Amino acid sequence: MSIPKNLRYTQDHEWLRKDGQVAVVGITDHAQHQLGDIVFVELPAIGTKVKQGQSFGTVESVKAVSDLFAPVSGEVTEINEALKDGPEKVNSDPYGEAWMVKLTPANAGEVEKLLTPDQYEKHVASSH
Repeated sequence: MSIPKNLRYTQDHEWLRKDGQVAVVGITDHAQHQLGDIVFVELPAIGTKVKQGQSFGTVESVKAVSDLFAPVSGEVTEINEALKDGPEKVNSDPYGEAWMVKLTPANAGEVEKLLTPDQYEKHVASSH
């Protein structure tokens, strides 16, 4: 499993990519692999304020429903509408087409506290 080097990660298997002032958030390849076939994604409304570590939506697979946890605090500026009709994109392209939300981070320092790719790789390896 490849872990992109340009992202930051959470212990709960979300990823975050800084895109200027915007943070793009999704779930990792490891997470989608653990969940199995994804059948539904529930995302927050645009304008929702999220807090780091709090649930902002859910991903439903044939196995289970899992919470999505905000990697940083901020305001949701965009959601990936394509996942409503194509939740299976999360399985095929978790780091690309299947991003979940875009946020304006409230505190840039929170991004720096997220796991680096190397730290995330060790976290995944230790959870097996």
